[in-house]
Amino acid sequence: MLSPQLSYKQPIVVSPDGKPVALTPWLVPIVWEGTFDPMLIDLIYRQKNITIATTVFALGKYTQFLKVFLESAEQNYFVGFRVHYYVFTDQPEQVPAVKMGEEHNLTVLIVPSSNRWQDISLSRMARLEKLIESRLINEADYVFSLDVDSKFYGHWGVETLGRLVGVIHPGYYQTPREQFTYERRPESQAFIPYSEGDYYYGGAVIGGLVEDVYQLAKTCREQLDIDASKSIEAAWQEESHLNKYFLYNKPTKVLSPEYLWQDQIPHKDRVKILRFSQIIKNYADVRPNL
Repeated sequence: MLSPQLSYKQPIVVSPDGKPVALTPWLVPIVWEGTFDPMLIDLIYRQKNITIATTVFALGKYTQFLKVFLESAEQNYFVGFRVHYYVFTDQPEQVPAVKMGEEHNLTVLIVPSSNRWQDISLSRMARLEKLIESRLINEADYVFSLDVDSKFYGHWGVETLGRLVGVIHPGYYQTPREQFTYERRPESQAFIPYSEGDYYYGGAVIGGLVEDVYQLAKTCREQLDIDASKSIEAAWQEESHLNKYFLYNKPTKVLSPEYLWQDQIPHKDRVKILRFSQIIKNYADVRPNL
């Protein structure tokens, strides 16, 4: 049984007795296995005729992860619903030919290469903002932006949909707030003091209604631009600004670490089911400036 949200100054994800917490302090769901009926919720959403856009950034050597990402997505990700992948890449010839399910489509968007992995990260919000302005506002109902160096291991469906969706980072879901790697320098627009913060959200998953994700991307891009004008780069680039945005614009649905794990972290006895996880890799082999 899942525990209700306990009264703590810092929101918790797992209660002291080890049970997953089902609600945030602002009374929106934290999605864990057992908190939803997949057959019932699928039935409800099938009547809505929705389209889910999904953006993936595969630049430089990160194109090597596309095949696993797409093949595993086609087995687990919004199966039976209309999905349109938008792959941002500087190497379109490296995009693999993966068999798409019914009403699943893929569009390749060519972008310039970069000599710094940080620049790839920093440009993500701007590219997402422009894509929504130019296409998604008329082509999709929901949008998820997902990291390509990841694999789907289990069901990911409409239980994840909401106006604004964040995922709790697997490295910090049982960590005191003071140890979160928020941006701590007051001169940055991403600054969060040690006394504030809810959860530490992973930047590998951003989602929600197209118009709500647009506001998130636009605001974060503006804050990133302000920082850049002062030669400031937040500790974790767009992830730092995402956490600042979510502090003052609370997600309407929070995904548990089932929806963002890391393969190097043992998951047995920690999560009931592994749904989406970042692949083990040598960053020196894939990042251009390491």
